[in-house]
Amino acid sequence: MATTEEDNSYIDYETFLSPSFSPSTFANSLVLGTNNPTDTPLDLSTPLSRVLFDSQEINTHINTVTSKNALPLLSHTQGQAASSARIVKEVDAQVESLNEGYKRLEKEVLVRYETAEEVRAVTARLWETVKLGRSVGRCLQLGRQLEIQLSELSGMITAVKAQAQKEDHRALVRCSNTLLNLRDLFAKNGPGEEGHGLERVDAVRTLQSTIVSPAERNVLSKSQQIIREFSISNLSTGNSNNATYSQTTDTKARTASALGALYLLSPMPRSARKQQWEPELCIQTLQDYLRTALTSSLASLARALATLPNLDRALLEVSARCQNILALENLLVSTPPPAHPFLPTDQSVPSNFLAPLLASLETGSLPSYFWRTLAGGLGTKVQEIMNKGGVSARTLRSNKNSVRDAVRGCVIKGSQGPAGTGIAGGKGENTWEREVAVMVASVIGPLGR
Repeated sequence: MATTEEDNSYIDYETFLSPSFSPSTFANSLVLGTNNPTDTPLDLSTPLSRVLFDSQEINTHINTVTSKNALPLLSHTQGQAASSARIVKEVDAQVESLNEGYKRLEKEVLVRYETAEEVRAVTARLWETVKLGRSVGRCLQLGRQLEIQLSELSGMITAVKAQAQKEDHRALVRCSNTLLNLRDLFAKNGPGEEGHGLERVDAVRTLQSTIVSPAERNVLSKSQQIIREFSISNLSTGNSNNATYSQTTDTKARTASALGALYLLSPMPRSARKQQWEPELCIQTLQDYLRTALTSSLASLARALATLPNLDRALLEVSARCQNILALENLLVSTPPPAHPFLPTDQSVPSNFLAPLLASLETGSLPSYFWRTLAGGLGTKVQEIMNKGGVSARTLRSNKNSVRDAVRGCVIKGSQGPAGTGIAGGKGENTWEREVAVMVASVIGPLGR
């Protein structure tokens, strides 16, 4: 025991066992402890002997302790080995049981899951096929319906009686509703939507190119043509009112159907754009009608003022055009637009066709707009006649009073509703005195005194 205590006192085990022990620091302290730092030749034999001695002593101590406690160490090692063997045996049994469970799970669950997943994928593809088939069927049904409606619109020859059916102008609105349904179906092309994948079907592409697109162009062209040809005034024709009553009624009905078709087929606003929807096609077609009437009236009046014998005829035609515009205004204000199936709920619907047209023209009356716009261009034409001089200018100046009266009568006559139609215009000259003054001034003003 004395030797052990001496060894313990001689060797500092705590230094070697410390986690912060550094061999280089320890060696440096031994060298400095046995040498003077200022000496040039250092004596390393002494610290080396010290390190070798300490190593030998530690080795001897380890051998002594190990020999003394060999039996307990062997017993402990044997116990650890036996415990490890028992653990391994138990773990092997559990692993074997786990492997058997996994094989049973793979057979009963994984294989069935893979089969079920394959069935699910097939079912999903079949469901997509069924949905696409339904969409294609609905699309083709609408296409067939559109063909029938187009035949009703244009009239067709029956096979049995070989007799032509009368054209049904109301088919314009029916065609427009069918086109809207097709347009909505083609627009729903997102994943999971009704029209998804329709563009990949040859029959649908053929339907679009051969039926739908031509039908839409046909309906738009027919509707615009009906509005362009709107005329119920008999001033320029001289026909009796009784003979034109049925024609007038049919013209109004055809025009109402054309307006409804253009209203329905007008482009819808984009969802990203927060703006009030307007029936653009309807407004543009009506504006074109007014623009054509103004252009024709201005050209005929300019020619007639240069050759006064033709003035009465030209003024009569202008009055007839204004009567048609007045009749059109009466039709627009009394005709409500058809129900739009796909108009967003946040969009307000106009109560009649006239309101959006007046708003676009920034006027309160179509006849007043006609006379004021016509007067704006007529003054320039009269000034050109006077600048050229010659017989036309002298004749126009010498007949100034009769021209004034003729223009006044033209405005008053054109501002009255066509006879026999029940359309009221105004009551005499005082109702349209501003329009009369504007028109007279545009003709008489450039003539001077």
